[in-house]
Amino acid sequence: MISGALAAAVTPLRSGGTSVDDEAVGPLVDFLVAGGLDGLLAMGSTGEGILLTVPERKRLTDLFVAACAGRLDAAVHCGAQTTADTVVLAEHAAASEASAVAVIGPPYFQFDDEALVSHFAAAARACAPTPFYVYEFAAVSGYAIPVGVVERLRDAAPNLAGLKVSDAPFERVAPYLLDGLDVFVGAESLIGAGMRHGAAGAVSALASAFPELVTAAVRDPSTERSDQLGELRAALDGFPWHAALKRILAARGLAIGEEVRPPLRGLTDEERDAVDLLVETWLSQTIQA
Repeated sequence: MISGALAAAVTPLRSGGTSVDDEAVGPLVDFLVAGGLDGLLAMGSTGEGILLTVPERKRLTDLFVAACAGRLDAAVHCGAQTTADTVVLAEHAAASEASAVAVIGPPYFQFDDEALVSHFAAAARACAPTPFYVYEFAAVSGYAIPVGVVERLRDAAPNLAGLKVSDAPFERVAPYLLDGLDVFVGAESLIGAGMRHGAAGAVSALASAFPELVTAAVRDPSTERSDQLGELRAALDGFPWHAALKRILAARGLAIGEEVRPPLRGLTDEERDAVDLLVETWLSQTIQA
C-alpha cells in the first residue's frame, strides 16, 4: 500500500505540447527520487492526463512505472471522460504493475450516485487487485463525490484503498477521512492538518518541482512547514501552473521544456522572468539555506 510524500508529476512534452517527450521521464523520476519522495502520481491534474490520448497515457504509464521500479511507488491516474476509456487505462496500469490506480469523476456532466458508483466500480474491477483510489477534486471535476458513494464502493470494489482529496479548506477534506481508507491530501497548506488527523500522506503538485520541501512537510507535519508550502503555492498560482512547474524544473537542471498540451498555455516572457525570480528566492531561502 502506498503512503507518505508523493509528487503529482508533470508530463514532459515537446513540439509545442503536441507529443510526449519520452526521454525526459527517466531524469524527472531521478530528480524526484533524489528529493526523498516515496512515490508519484502520473497523469493527474498536474500531469495534464485528461488532455492526453489513450495511447499516450498507456505509453506514459509504462515509462513512469519502469522508471520508478524499486525506487518509488508509481500510482497512475486513469480517469477519463468515459467509463470505457477509464477501464482501458485502469486495465493497462494494472498490467504494467503500477503501485496503485486513481480515478477522478468524469468532468462536465453532473452524475447521480448510481452513475458514480457504477463508474468507479467498473474502474476498480478493471485494475483489481491493484489498490484503487477515488480522486476527489471538486474544483476540476465540477462536483464533489458524495461520501455515500465512497461508502458504497467498499462493497462494490474490494480493492478500494482510499482517496486523494485535493479540496480545501480542511473542512471539505475531513468527511473523507473514513475508517479503513487511506486519504492523501492534495492542498499543500493542509498537509500538516491532514497528517495530524490520520491522513496517509500527500500527493502534491509542488512536490514535482520542490520535492525536498514536501518530503519535509510530510515527515514533520508542522503548521509552519504547511504554511510555507501554502505561501509558495499561492505565489505560483498567479501563473499558468503547468508551464510554471516545468520552467522551475528546467531551472533546477532538468532537460524538460515548458510545453503544455493546448488549450493550456505557456508562459509569457514577463511571466518567465517572474517565475525565475521566485524560484531563485525560494531556493536561496529554503533548500540551500
